[in-house]
Amino acid sequence: MSPQLCEFHLPLTPEELLKSGGVNQYVVQEVLSVRNLPSQLKAFQAAFRAQGPLAMLEHFDTVYSILHHFRSIDPGLKEDALEFLIKVVSRHAQELPAVLDDATLSVSDRSAHLNALKMNCYALVRLLESFETMTTQTNLVDLDLGGKGKKARAKSAHGFDWEEERQPILQLLTQLLQLDIRHLWNHSIIEEEFVSLVTGCCYRLLENPTISHQKNRSTREAITRLLGVALTHYNHMLSATVKIIQMLQHFEHLAPVLVAAVSLWATDYGMKSIVGEIVREIGQKCPQELSRDPTGAKGFAAFLTELAERIPAILMSSMCILLDHLDGENYMMRNAVLAAMAEMILQVLNGDQLEEAARDTRDQFLDTLQAHGHDVNSFVRSRVLQLFTRIVQQKALPLTRFQAVVALAVGRLADKSVLVCKNAIQLLASFLTNNPFSCKLSDTDLAGPLQKETQKLQEMRAQRQTAVASAVLDPEEEWEAMLPELKSTLRQLLTPPQEEEEIPEKIATTETTEEVKGRIRQLLAKASYKQAIILTREALSHFQESEPFNHMDPEESEETRFLNLLGTIFKGASASTQEKSPPASAENMGPGQTDYKDNPSVSEPEKSKGKDELVKQEMLVQYLQDAYNFSLKITEAIGIISKMMYENTTTVVQEVIEFFVMAFQFGVPQALFGVRRMLPLIWSKEPGIREAVLNAYRQLYLNPKGDSARAKAQVLIQNLSLLLVDASVGTIQCLEEILCEFVQKDELKPAVTQLLWERATEKVPCSPLERCSSVMLLGMMSRGKPEIVGSNLDTLVSIGLEEKFPQDYRLAQQVCLAIANISDRRKPSLGKRNPPFRLPQEHRLFERLQEMVTKGFVHPDPLWIPFKEVAVTLIYQLAEGPEVICAQILQRCAKQALEKLVEKSNPQGDPKETPMLPTFLLMNLLSLAGDVALQQLVHLEQAVSGELCRRRVLREERENKTKEPKEKNTSTETTMEEEMGLVGATADDTEAELIRNICEMELLGGEQMLAAFVPLLLKVCNNPGLYSNPELCAAASLTLGKFCMISATFCDSQLRLLFTMLEKSSLPILRSNIMIATGDLAIRFPNLVDPWTPHLYARLRDPAQQVRKTAGLVMTHLILKDMVKVKGQVSEMAVLLIDPVPQIAALAKNFFNELSHKGNAIYNLLPDIISRLSDPEGGVKEEPFHTIMKQLLSYITKDKQTESLVEKLCQRFRTARTERQYRDLAYCVSQLPLTERGLRKMLDNFECFGDKLSDESVFSAFLSVVGKLRRGAKPESKAVVDEFEQKLRACHTRGLDAIEELEIGQGDSQKTPAAKKQSSVSRHQHLASAASDNDFVTPEPRRTARRQPNTQQQVRKKKPKIVFSSDESSEEELSAEMTEDETPKKTTPIRRASSRKHRS
Repeated sequence: MSPQLCEFHLPLTPEELLKSGGVNQYVVQEVLSVRNLPSQLKAFQAAFRAQGPLAMLEHFDTVYSILHHFRSIDPGLKEDALEFLIKVVSRHAQELPAVLDDATLSVSDRSAHLNALKMNCYALVRLLESFETMTTQTNLVDLDLGGKGKKARAKSAHGFDWEEERQPILQLLTQLLQLDIRHLWNHSIIEEEFVSLVTGCCYRLLENPTISHQKNRSTREAITRLLGVALTHYNHMLSATVKIIQMLQHFEHLAPVLVAAVSLWATDYGMKSIVGEIVREIGQKCPQELSRDPTGAKGFAAFLTELAERIPAILMSSMCILLDHLDGENYMMRNAVLAAMAEMILQVLNGDQLEEAARDTRDQFLDTLQAHGHDVNSFVRSRVLQLFTRIVQQKALPLTRFQAVVALAVGRLADKSVLVCKNAIQLLASFLTNNPFSCKLSDTDLAGPLQKETQKLQEMRAQRQTAVASAVLDPEEEWEAMLPELKSTLRQLLTPPQEEEEIPEKIATTETTEEVKGRIRQLLAKASYKQAIILTREALSHFQESEPFNHMDPEESEETRFLNLLGTIFKGASASTQEKSPPASAENMGPGQTDYKDNPSVSEPEKSKGKDELVKQEMLVQYLQDAYNFSLKITEAIGIISKMMYENTTTVVQEVIEFFVMAFQFGVPQALFGVRRMLPLIWSKEPGIREAVLNAYRQLYLNPKGDSARAKAQVLIQNLSLLLVDASVGTIQCLEEILCEFVQKDELKPAVTQLLWERATEKVPCSPLERCSSVMLLGMMSRGKPEIVGSNLDTLVSIGLEEKFPQDYRLAQQVCLAIANISDRRKPSLGKRNPPFRLPQEHRLFERLQEMVTKGFVHPDPLWIPFKEVAVTLIYQLAEGPEVICAQILQRCAKQALEKLVEKSNPQGDPKETPMLPTFLLMNLLSLAGDVALQQLVHLEQAVSGELCRRRVLREERENKTKEPKEKNTSTETTMEEEMGLVGATADDTEAELIRNICEMELLGGEQMLAAFVPLLLKVCNNPGLYSNPELCAAASLTLGKFCMISATFCDSQLRLLFTMLEKSSLPILRSNIMIATGDLAIRFPNLVDPWTPHLYARLRDPAQQVRKTAGLVMTHLILKDMVKVKGQVSEMAVLLIDPVPQIAALAKNFFNELSHKGNAIYNLLPDIISRLSDPEGGVKEEPFHTIMKQLLSYITKDKQTESLVEKLCQRFRTARTERQYRDLAYCVSQLPLTERGLRKMLDNFECFGDKLSDESVFSAFLSVVGKLRRGAKPESKAVVDEFEQKLRACHTRGLDAIEELEIGQGDSQKTPAAKKQSSVSRHQHLASAASDNDFVTPEPRRTARRQPNTQQQVRKKKPKIVFSSDESSEEELSAEMTEDETPKKTTPIRRASSRKHRS
């Protein structure tokens, strides 16, 4: 049959065209071989030139054969076929308009054109899909091979760039569909298969993951236009909706592409209904199904979110369909719906001119957002805060919502999720920058105006009430107003049917005329006219002889008589009532209501003006109240956020820093606390945090406002000076580091340095404190650039060290600190060949220092002592031969003290009377001696030792140059030693030994200057009763500690004295000082101090807060630097976790955080800590115990550690003595992060604690373990969890014997676990007998004295005690007095690393 007479049916699969179908259905006659295809294609081209597009009817088999052999044919042939087909379809598209307009077109011609159209489109679409499939596969290969040369490989694969060819084909198909081709079909109904054929290729192209790339934008737009034509002309909406839903579920990359398409169809193509259809399909998806299909939920969520951003107004009408997903399990869908609501608030429901319905919708959306600020999922809570941040930034949040959303943000600061906290901080920062109240948010500044304006408002309201009370209300006008309605009611009542009604108003026999008149007046005033008329009628019959009911004119009509009577009663009564109680009406006025009616003294303009002023005042008070409440919330937030500054998460810390910068700029007073608190973060190891701090101070201080460079410098200096007010040493060091960084990067302008010098030299008038702060800032800057001070050394000396009265020691101290920055304080390195920078002894600086120290010695100025300390330090840092200068200072001061002593002695008095020296002189002398002793030691060990090393290196270099080459090889042994670095190491040891011998033998012995002060020092320290002045005792104890640092022999001889003072002194300051001194001694002479370690731990329970804090700091340093053996007494550090002082608790927490990074340290210590803290005689109470152990057990994260601890704790139940210890052990087990293996350990050791389960607390703790295990258990592990729970419940209700019954009842299925248990029990018994677990051994009973403040001394029966394996001595008990017998003996020495290990 001729192809022109056949009908071409679009096949579902290509194979259908090879099968014989119905009558007149076109069938492919022959699939041509690959060899014949080129010739047949040329024949097709020739036929096309002759016949036009209808040539396809004769040559379709050729195109079909090309499609059939597509993978195996030559790329050139593919390209030629595609190019030719494009020409065919293009020609057909050009000819079709004329064909369609031809009214005389025969049925056969119409059928031919229809078949040609379907064949052409089918061939072109299938060829397009074949190219697309091949390209996709090539891209996948390219991913495996790497990206290089991908484009070249694509071209070589099929001769041209396919990505550039897709768009023309799509445009051609769009052009074809835009024609009115439906007339080619019978009844002008286009078959669905044709539309599906054309649109199907679009969806196939969209499946390509690269379609979302920028380079494919033109292809995306062409697809969108083609589908848009199908939607508008070919009723494709239902199919498009289904296809879009399917694609969103399976292809993650398509959400933004489809959003762009749908929004274009809804706007440019007028197809808004497709948005509703798609949203309806998504809304009808079951939330439970979406929770199981995360990919689909992610696609829907992304689609809805982006669609809301593009067309929120169109989407808003369909929002009600999506609300069910807010209660679904999938958090991504909740986020999407909430984000859509936020977009609608921002773009559609924004502004003050909203209609009532739109305002209600907006409020509902905001309510939903606020409610989900408390969502169970942290990602949703975080998303809500992000959305509110956008709403606030775009000023779309109504003022009435401000307080509620701020409160939500402040509440979320305590969220467990780091992400939520971070976004809460960002939201609060947005509130600050976009607040409508003020640029300065100080609650103290706002409280004053608020109180003033509130008082003014109250006065205005009082005036209004007075004016209302004085206004006379005319009864005539009121009567005239009610008269029409009263007449109407009266006429209704006077009609005959009304007379038969029952009268509800009755008059009591005891009522008087006045009472009835009053009732009538009240009814008229309430507009109860019917009741008033009925009561009046009753009164006429009841009071016929009484006024006014007896003056009824019979000639008037009944209506007129009633109206006259009622008017008389109402008008007369109203007037009399007003005369009696004028203020009554004023009291009934509502707030803001002013009634000046009929007040002749108030004109109309004045009435409106008064009302407007009152409204304005109320608005002003409301504004101030809102601003004040907002500032209070921000202040509350600052208190919470400041605690987050030292979180482990870098991003949170950066957000906190940025928030405080913003709060400081908005004038929140408490923000300065946060700005100061961030200073220590400059030492952070995280570069991001360090840079954030630098940026914060850069933003706050380096860019001040001012018209000129000098004005800016003045503001900058003023702001930095404020930071120095009451600043601690640590704060000053941090600020110095920041300024040093700024100076090194040349970020501080020269005008700043110049102005600081002018203030320091008093060229600019300033206060003494400002002058001092200027010198401090110059000193800090000199650390970055020493020449700032070095080039002006004489100026600084004249500023602070010149002789004057009274002497300013604070300024002099800061001058010394500034000058000290020009020297290198560190030990010289081996690489330095130049001698260190030092000034001659005759320099004016040292003359002035010597003069000031000696002259100030005899004056009781408290600032002299800190000045003297930095002066001595500076002399040793910068002077040549500093010991000579300091010896002279000591001599002169001692001489002055002796002269004072001679003056005090009275020659005429009793010769037996001992002369007295002023306390401050003795204190100054001992303090000076201690400073000199310590600095002499530092000078020897750093400067002298470094100089000896430098000279030796130079000498060796000179000797090496002078030696002959052959002499160098004479000694093989020497060469070997040199290569191994032994020569240098030996020399180092020799120099170190020399310095040590000087310290041991010379400094405190013989005729040395310092030795002369030892007897005096020991006398003061040994006689606290005689020398009881607190300041003197503190100075003497510090000096003793410094002297002990010099010599090991002297230290050993005085340690008992030092620790006696540490234990027995009643002065907290003295105990703190000695604690610091003993800490330094533990680092310098660890073997000497080691036996005394328990006494160091004892100070952690000192009653004085200051001492506990100092002890915590000292022990933290000693333990973390491995200078003390970490014993069981570290439990004293654990007790500090519950210290009532927050700073001490934070210090303890920081200690354990750092200790947790040192291998298994905490794991090894936990058994002893648990034993000590749960000890009924020396531990802590139960609630604090839980707090401590919750913190400590949080550091146990390794599975092996957890399993081992579980086993040890379970076995510990056997040796526990009290119910409290059972509960404590059970609590510890419940806090561990147990796994299945840990559970099996508990099952193996069940007999250890089974008999303790009758205690409700123990049982609850183990049940909580079951709950935790069940939450994360795998299906195969649930059986073990169930078995454990059954045992727990059985033991809890019936005791340990119930386990045997349970096992017997379970039968054969439980034989294996029973066997395991039996073997494990026997194994545990063996372990116990072998005593291999040293951590939990119960030794023979022994008697120990416990350290308890309220312990009564009484004879007690001996109780078994727990031995702590890490304790090596039982000398931690405090005694009233320490004798020789009680002095700890030396134990195993602590070896310190030799210096040779650090040599390169």
